[in-house]
Amino acid sequence: MTSEDFVPAPLRRLWGMPESSRLGRPAALDVTMVVAAAVTIADRDGLGGVTLPKVAESLGFTSMSLYRHVGSKNELLTLMANAALGPPPRLDTSDWREGLRRWAFAQRSVYQRRPWLTRVPASGPPAGPNQIAWMEAALAIMSHTHLDWAHKIGALSLISGYVAQSVRQYSELAEGRAEGQGQADAEREYGRALTRLVDPARFPETARLFSSPLFEAPPSDTPDATIADADFSLGLELILDGIAVRIEGSDS
Repeated sequence: MTSEDFVPAPLRRLWGMPESSRLGRPAALDVTMVVAAAVTIADRDGLGGVTLPKVAESLGFTSMSLYRHVGSKNELLTLMANAALGPPPRLDTSDWREGLRRWAFAQRSVYQRRPWLTRVPASGPPAGPNQIAWMEAALAIMSHTHLDWAHKIGALSLISGYVAQSVRQYSELAEGRAEGQGQADAEREYGRALTRLVDPARFPETARLFSSPLFEAPPSDTPDATIADADFSLGLELILDGIAVRIEGSDS
């Protein structure tokens, strides 16, 4: 018995470990082909469009044929998430704050190209080679700090979760806007409507918020991406500020 015998089949497939050799002709279908077809469907139709019958049909096989290569729909989603994420870019900085900032924006860029990735159910901690590579990149950035492992993983999880939630929320808000309406106009209409509805006697601080210039600030022709970048950067910097306080405490 080898060490590979202790690796569960789903993890073997996730890491591209070779299956046991079989006599006869090479298989006409493999895990890579199944995952690539599923990712293509998700890119085109969203995550809801991915079903085993549709993936099988796109490949010219039956649904039952897929079960020889992926154990379940959940396993297929895990394989898709790892493949679609791809490897992280080189971050080329020794400054932990700038490194984590670049790491977050790089991950956000992937999610923006494939927003369906933010909707893949989390079936467990990162386990695929690409996911581990992104983890390694973040941990390497923080290796020059005195944070312990628990705080490093906490920081990584917090930033990654923020990135996914930010992209998912932006996508949902865009889907909910009227056709042709930009984010600046939507925010302005929202602020003006709530100004009329929120009673200052009942919600004093919220009333002050809606009467402030915040929702009137962006000009109507401000690109949605510019507003989204600014909103994302603000939240990210708040998170990095918190990590900075923890790092300073660990250095003392």
